[in-house]
Amino acid sequence: MLKPFIEIYKNRKIIYSTTLHDLKSKNAGSMLGYIWLFLYPILFLGMYAFVYLMVFKIRLHVMSPYEYVLLIFCGLIPFLSFAEALSRGVGAVTSNSNLIKNTLFPIEFVPVNIVLSSQVLLIVGFTILTLIMTYLGKIGLNYVYLFPVFILQLMFTIGLIWILSAINVFFKDLGQIIGIVVLMLMMISPIAYTEDMIPEAMRVFLYFNPLYYMIILYQKIFMFNQIDYRLLSIFSVLSLFHFIGGYYFFTKLKGVFNDYI
Repeated sequence: MLKPFIEIYKNRKIIYSTTLHDLKSKNAGSMLGYIWLFLYPILFLGMYAFVYLMVFKIRLHVMSPYEYVLLIFCGLIPFLSFAEALSRGVGAVTSNSNLIKNTLFPIEFVPVNIVLSSQVLLIVGFTILTLIMTYLGKIGLNYVYLFPVFILQLMFTIGLIWILSAINVFFKDLGQIIGIVVLMLMMISPIAYTEDMIPEAMRVFLYFNPLYYMIILYQKIFMFNQIDYRLLSIFSVLSLFHFIGGYYFFTKLKGVFNDYI
């Protein structure tokens, strides 16, 4: 069970250097470059705020309109980083077929690079959010849980990308399907709504969405300085299951990748 952790630790230096290279190549040729890391979440936040505050006229009794916008931001930032990792990670193997027989940099670390480079958006967004919360005097002791939840998000995402990138070798339509899945997840994930806004009979369906646990945990920590240990426990189990299971799923299949690429 410890093997994926050990392998990543043993290869941490090369993973670090290739992740930096991935970040640089991702912004190469862009006029705005790293400015997009700030513009991207702000543009999405503006769209959400306009739709839910101006069009749907959503008003919550427990928070003001600007606090509601911050609540959206808390869920939107981790979702955008997850969506980027998912969209890019599915093709991790098929777009790097030259690494399949490379012993210096095993192919299983390519999904890790993609997930890590996708977290820059989250780090920038959460830095902005933390500065705002500090200004508003909302920073509390439970903010220490941000780092464990972030690590769990990394584990969950890496494990999921291991599974999907391996399946994509044999079922190449998966890359097209993921675009639709990301749009669906954006609609059904609790980014701009709270549990109280969902009819009680339908709340059970929230629990089948792994992103529900991640987003609610972030929102509770940032907005209310609270930690829900039940949600944290469930998300921990989900993350470990995907991370360990995804690693073994990928490594068992990688021996036949060359026959299908």
